[in-house]
Amino acid sequence: MVSSLLLNLACLVIVIAGIKACTPVIVPFLLSAFFAVLASPLLFWLRKKGLPDWFSIVFLIILFILLEMGLGTLLGTSVAEFTKELPVYQERLGAIYSKITQFAKRLGFSEVELAVLQELDISRVMAFVASTLRSMGVLITNTFVIILTLIFMLLEAGGMVYKLEALNRLGFEKTRELRLIMNGINSFFAIKTFTSLLTGLLIWLALWIQGVDFPALWGVCAFALNFIPTIGSIIAAAPAVLLSLVKLGFGHCLITLVIYVVVNIAVGNILEPKLMGQGVGLSPLVIFLSMAFWGWVLGPVGMFLSVPITMSIKIAMGVNERTRWLSVLLGTNSEAAKLLEQADEVAKS
Repeated sequence: MVSSLLLNLACLVIVIAGIKACTPVIVPFLLSAFFAVLASPLLFWLRKKGLPDWFSIVFLIILFILLEMGLGTLLGTSVAEFTKELPVYQERLGAIYSKITQFAKRLGFSEVELAVLQELDISRVMAFVASTLRSMGVLITNTFVIILTLIFMLLEAGGMVYKLEALNRLGFEKTRELRLIMNGINSFFAIKTFTSLLTGLLIWLALWIQGVDFPALWGVCAFALNFIPTIGSIIAAAPAVLLSLVKLGFGHCLITLVIYVVVNIAVGNILEPKLMGQGVGLSPLVIFLSMAFWGWVLGPVGMFLSVPITMSIKIAMGVNERTRWLSVLLGTNSEAAKLLEQADEVAKS
């Protein structure tokens, strides 16, 4: 028993080391898989309308290229302007921080306590934001490799229905589980993409009306980081809130914070659970650990894809009876409470 566990752990370490060593190859593949899963519902919808697969795939590839070009232009221009203005933002944030420090001294804070406060210098956040935005360029590099891999994945996705039907007629026992996994993953990504897009549009519109600099950039960040529940919304809000503080003052800073809170509660806590239903959440601890782990293994792209990867693993585990307990452990406390309620109802009946 112990030797088997140690052997499995050793194999896991070797696999992780291999993934980390092959990051330049694996990252474009994972991005292609992510885009393929996002595009597959539209591919199946076009098929139902009677359009041939080759036309649907060409249409999706052209749409992807146009979106990639638009996103690349937006990120390139906005990040360049943001980086150019970064010293001004840092100087103003530094002045605000100095006032906070002086006020803390008047309140009687000791030098040791102020040293701790110094580690929380908010002007450093802007430098971190700038470096993170520049690293987002990784998402739109290696375009040729991503598009080429995406074409083959969409071709494979188009024929997967026939393969599953063929396996079913041949008596393959796992066909139902494969269908449930595919349907669960497609449903999760379709709904998550819709809610993320809605979040990004609402944030962009609200910040544009308020007059915050680079509203489209923060809208894109809100869309991308919405794939990371809870933590992602906090990360997305931080630069816009600080920017409104620097440029517009404390009142607008508070309004910006309220905008993010209201939008994320309305979309993430009300709309999204109604659309997704039960069994599609992740524990906040699992989200944090998955971000740390996949970010360490795959870099910035790994942090972006951490929740989709972990969510796909959770859905796959939830289908199999032997691994369903792991799916429950990865899920939220509310999901576990619902399972307990269902078990109690079954016991009473």
